[in-house]
Amino acid sequence: MERTKRARREIRNGSLGIPAQAPFAISNCSSRYSRQTWQNSEVGMPRSMTTLTLDDAKRMLRAGEHAAGETGLAYNLAIVDAGAHLVAFIRQDDALIGSIDLAISKAVTARLFDKPTAQLADLAQPRQPLFGIQQSNHGEVVIFGGGLLVRLGDEIVGAVGASAGTVEQDVAVAQAMIAAFNGGSSSPHDAREEMRLRTE
Repeated sequence: MERTKRARREIRNGSLGIPAQAPFAISNCSSRYSRQTWQNSEVGMPRSMTTLTLDDAKRMLRAGEHAAGETGLAYNLAIVDAGAHLVAFIRQDDALIGSIDLAISKAVTARLFDKPTAQLADLAQPRQPLFGIQQSNHGEVVIFGGGLLVRLGDEIVGAVGASAGTVEQDVAVAQAMIAAFNGGSSSPHDAREEMRLRTE
């Protein structure tokens, strides 16, 4: 059921250029996504951004937990919205404490640079164009696999991060979370197969 909400919140002024303390309206809300419009008081121009909702994130976390169960590992899973702000996070029983920040930072990194963290890892090697990028943003950039973008059509609406296993396992669990948003399978095997087909 569509409804309109109005609210006011402080928005961190980051690389996406969203003004601090920007008033915004959430309209056309659904369980799928919400469209948020910020009014930039400096230039008087409205800006709109489609982003994940909490309902989206809950569904994706359930898929992530299921996929993590297939690996036999306890996972930390994080989801951020289109502005790279944390929407939801879970730490499964006995998941590594050190992986909490890794999962969150993977999701944030993917959104800040609009690239999967595994791709950033390749670009950040010596003599590559992004060498040293992990030292930016106060050293909170994570450049190994497990952070992926979430898209609605051609628009980036958020990102996910998974941390516990190997790079391949983390990527597969993260992909399963995205598949849940897109209405697909939450199986790591199916996620890996989907990734293979996309790269062929």
